[in-house]
Amino acid sequence: MTKIPAAKPRILHLHSTFSAGGKEVRCAQLINAFGGAFSHAIVSAMPERMAAAQLISSGLSVTYPQNFPSLSGRPTPGRLHKLASAMRGYDLVLTYNWGAMDAVMAHTLFSTMLELPPLIHHEDGFNEDEQKKLKASRNLYRRIALGKSSGLVVPSEVLEEVALDVWDQPMGRVKRIPNGIDTKKFAKKPKPDALRGIVKRPDEFWVGTLAGLRPVKNLRKLVRSFAGLPAEWQLVIVGEGPEEDAIRAEADRLEIGHRVHLPGFAADPARFIGLFDIFALSSDTEQFPLSVLEAMAAAIPVVSTDVGDVSDMVSEPNRPFVVKENDASNLASALEALVADKALRKSLGEANRVKALAEFDEARMIDTYRRLYSSAMGVSVRK
Repeated sequence: MTKIPAAKPRILHLHSTFSAGGKEVRCAQLINAFGGAFSHAIVSAMPERMAAAQLISSGLSVTYPQNFPSLSGRPTPGRLHKLASAMRGYDLVLTYNWGAMDAVMAHTLFSTMLELPPLIHHEDGFNEDEQKKLKASRNLYRRIALGKSSGLVVPSEVLEEVALDVWDQPMGRVKRIPNGIDTKKFAKKPKPDALRGIVKRPDEFWVGTLAGLRPVKNLRKLVRSFAGLPAEWQLVIVGEGPEEDAIRAEADRLEIGHRVHLPGFAADPARFIGLFDIFALSSDTEQFPLSVLEAMAAAIPVVSTDVGDVSDMVSEPNRPFVVKENDASNLASALEALVADKALRKSLGEANRVKALAEFDEARMIDTYRRLYSSAMGVSVRK
């Protein structure tokens, strides 16, 4: 590696959305961890979805270009050339998920002609339109688009297999980097009023989740699974998104609207996730969800659909509560079993925290990303 240049290396981030979901939270986490080593420009294919910007520490060199070509549209040569041209002047381009794949294609087609910086793509999972089966046309597009990328980063074993076997990526290009969190932040018990607009009463118990309110998260199924729990239990869904009205309507239909709370987006889960007595994940598709790691670090038992690497993430005694995703009754039964057994909730939570501390602390993840990005740029960078 060469010495760091006089100016800060400039990183361009191209996101499908910059809502506060898993990949966006990790991106903010890494930007904060890198400190002043880089300057960053962040573009979202959905400019109105920028909640994760709130998670980035003030004082860092971060901009949000307003005139960047749209990441969505028909992949015509002219549009792809505009996308590629907009990447000039940066030292590294980072792209995220299918919503940024046109930018990856643009880079492959025009990188030599325009002398573009290296590009590393990140895949964290699929939306509802590919939750059951990957689309053949998208698989082919990815194979071609990723042809000149310097790396393809995935967080889970499931996605690593897809990248190698379905997208035909060479082993040397695919980098599996499990997500990590600052586990120490989650040890402190939160105050009852840590969440805006809702206070946990002494006689209450909470089933909680952190999720973008999107169809793929299947939060209406979670509402149905929760409906039969005793009256002292409350369901708290932290997040924002287009499904909010549908979730509230489902709760009202089941006559539990007064026990289902949607306080909106809340930054820094370490401040409040410890209020949950059970963490629930109802998604139809995930890969390596940060929210599960955060719950584990806070010593909370996890009930989840069996998606991505969740079964391997949780502690061994917690695995029976990771259930088949196509049956809402399985999720309900798992919740009911934990609701009925306080001692079991405590023992599972403690086992989860031990595993989170041992395997999923953020230090290893941050160092791996720092080395990957620095190597791609040919510089040696420390915070």
